[in-house]
Amino acid sequence: MTDLADLEEGDRRLTRRMAHWTSPLARRVLPAVESAAEHTKLWWGAAAVMAAVGGYRERKAALAGLAGMGVAELVSNAVCKQLYERRRPPKELIPHEDVHDRPDSSSFPSGHTAAAVGFTAAVAGTCPGWGAAWAVPAVAVAVERVHSGAHYPSDVAAGAVIGVASAWLVRQAPGLWARNLL
Repeated sequence: MTDLADLEEGDRRLTRRMAHWTSPLARRVLPAVESAAEHTKLWWGAAAVMAAVGGYRERKAALAGLAGMGVAELVSNAVCKQLYERRRPPKELIPHEDVHDRPDSSSFPSGHTAAAVGFTAAVAGTCPGWGAAWAVPAVAVAVERVHSGAHYPSDVAAGAVIGVASAWLVRQAPGLWARNLL
């Protein structure tokens, strides 16, 4: 049982450390990232950009990204958050005013991170260059979720795993579906 207690204490320490970042860049950029990622606006916009400036491969990657994001959100928000109720990090760990604007839902896992990674990983499967470009805002979303006090780092890590698994499932689904029809 001490391993779980050690993990929880490490989660609290890392949350406190990340929330105490006072860099002017972090204080300007992270709230903007949170606003853009709210309700998956950032990823819908990314898909629109890819579809508008690219060809068939980019449109296919954009569609895969949206599917990966959708599956990740479904798994994280509609399944996992219902199965495991975890409180958000306590307000005393977060030294800034962002702590008052947190969701009421379970902290575990991070649905924002799951959506970001699901989109990015699914895009990368078809267009690695675009996947690399979207990895930067995906990482920023994950960092912002901890910095704002909305999640512990382990919530974000679990969201990332769900995102990668969702992208893999989206990539495999057509073949699995076709095999079951035959």
